[in-house]
Amino acid sequence: MILKILYMTKMHLQIEHYNQVKNGRKTIELRLFDEKRRQIKVGDLLHFYNAPNAEDIFDTKVVKLHNYSSFKELCGKIDCKKCGFETNDELFKILEKYYPEEKQKEFGVVGIEIEICQ
Repeated sequence: MILKILYMTKMHLQIEHYNQVKNGRKTIELRLFDEKRRQIKVGDLLHFYNAPNAEDIFDTKVVKLHNYSSFKELCGKIDCKKCGFETNDELFKILEKYYPEEKQKEFGVVGIEIEICQ
């Protein structure tokens, strides 16, 4: 019998986004496709914790990865509501604050589609 070892990574979220993921409203987490995120594969487990309170945690399973060169390109392909936002404009304003265009060009971006582990 061969057992698959799943990769588990810890990712923190600000309280608003943490609650959206935890209650199932947000099913895609957007990040730079940096070295840490390049290790994530479909089927892996992600351990999310609340940035202000690292004791507040839950686990998710990766169901799909959306890789693109920029958030603008990525957001043109997915529903912004799955990312926790009502409009793409609202989403872009937040993303620009955290992820400058030069970083997007350097690493690319990823939308990590997840489901809560029961």
